Amino acid sequence: MAENQMNNPQEEQAQNQLSGQKQQKKKQAGQEQQQDMNQLLKIRRDKLAQLQEQGSDPFRITKYDVTHHTREVKEHFDELEGTDVTVAGRMMSKRVMGKASFANVQDRDGNIQLYVARDSLGEESYAAFKKMDIGDIIGVKGEVFRTKTGEMSLHAKEITLLSKNLVPLPEKFHGLQDTDIRYRQRYLDLIMNTEVRDTFIKRSQIIQEIRNFLAQRDFMEVETPMLVENAGGAAARPFETHYNALDEDVKLRISLELYLKRLIVGGLERVYEIGRVFRNEGVDTRHNPEFTLMELYQAYTDYNGMMELTESMFRHLARKVCGSAVISYQGTVIDMEKPFAKISMTEAVKQYSGVDFDQIHTDEEAKAAAKEHHIDFEPRHKKGDILNLFFEEFCEEKMIQPTFVIDHPIEISPLTKKKPDDPEKVERFELYIYGREMCNAYSELNDPIDQRERFKAQDALAAAGDEEANHTDEDFLHAIEIGMPPTGGIGYGIDRLVMLLTDSAAIRDVLLFPTMKSLKE
Repeated sequence: MAENQMNNPQEEQAQNQLSGQKQQKKKQAGQEQQQDMNQLLKIRRDKLAQLQEQGSDPFRITKYDVTHHTREVKEHFDELEGTDVTVAGRMMSKRVMGKASFANVQDRDGNIQLYVARDSLGEESYAAFKKMDIGDIIGVKGEVFRTKTGEMSLHAKEITLLSKNLVPLPEKFHGLQDTDIRYRQRYLDLIMNTEVRDTFIKRSQIIQEIRNFLAQRDFMEVETPMLVENAGGAAARPFETHYNALDEDVKLRISLELYLKRLIVGGLERVYEIGRVFRNEGVDTRHNPEFTLMELYQAYTDYNGMMELTESMFRHLARKVCGSAVISYQGTVIDMEKPFAKISMTEAVKQYSGVDFDQIHTDEEAKAAAKEHHIDFEPRHKKGDILNLFFEEFCEEKMIQPTFVIDHPIEISPLTKKKPDDPEKVERFELYIYGREMCNAYSELNDPIDQRERFKAQDALAAAGDEEANHTDEDFLHAIEIGMPPTGGIGYGIDRLVMLLTDSAAIRDVLLFPTMKSLKE
């Protein structure tokens, strides 16, 4: 029996030979593909050299007067039919048929068909057009008309080569599918995939609508430092660098919070900033080391005021950008038209894990519950930390429809005002949609004595090895000693918001240039 199970030496040799042949063919195909590419690159550079010799160097052209974009031509076709317009963009296809040809030009807004006839263009210009390549950037003057098949088009009268494409675009039928190339060479992604361009146009619209919404509420946009001595305001490990002129080590900010609160102290009352922050952490579908954060602070309100503002703003953005506050995300209907749900962190943990932390009174009891439910924790963790771990394990992914999770434990909220009726909890909420945290808000702590004690506790955590702990910020403490009014504050991850409103699965899909590991040659 054992002999029958052994490999046949001749069969094994034949399989190895076949595998070697396949590898050789694959290598040969790759070499042939590279040779073909090298030939194409040479042909395009030869074309450029010929143009330059003839005094027609496209790279010497400094401007081109565009009267319309392609979408504008199509949207106002009835008004423009029969008139001449000029458009400019990248030639994405070309079909030469003797004395007449068709091409397609793509600009920022879309694309339009070109009808190119020798009789209209002239013998010399038509010959020059036939030598143009897909990927070339051209300017076209032509008459707006509709073909016999009913397609809105331009009947070209003049075609100007504005920039020569020297590296062929990916084959149009298959497009650009490789995600690594798409993220590294976003310019190619934007050319080849119109839905990608639409995502980033929508991202710009989202940010503009945020500004419009906050302007209506009398908020002032400001800018604060990116290079800081003390990177506080969040639980994250910062990037560090060195400031040569001052011969000092500095950090890249991880949050916008502490400087914006200084402005509240200064009397500006309603401020916000949209800016990049930097956290020295891993990369996954929801995290990028540098990302766009918006934080806003409003004097004389609390976390309830921030809840109202957040719900109103999300509903406004969905209506403006998506056309409805009921949207689809990854196949799931998200209803932002209804009032957002609200649940305390303790209630959520009790509902989804069965553990009632209001009945747990010591750190030891909390750790025992964690062991019973197989929740990993660290020796330094207290009751509030473990409550948060329970929430992350049992509750987060259940928060599909918009839900405010309120009243967090004090241990994980060093900058937040305590609840008057329960000093173990703070007036804080996070908004969850589709199981993801969309924002984080507080009734801001404005008691400098309490704040100093909270910072001391964070310093102790840092000394014990917690690289994400806050550190005492003496200037910030001095600012709130001057006096900070009752204030509500909130931070929004703009990238996650864009993911939601553009139905994008990964954060890299909404970052024009996401962080990528460098390619080593």
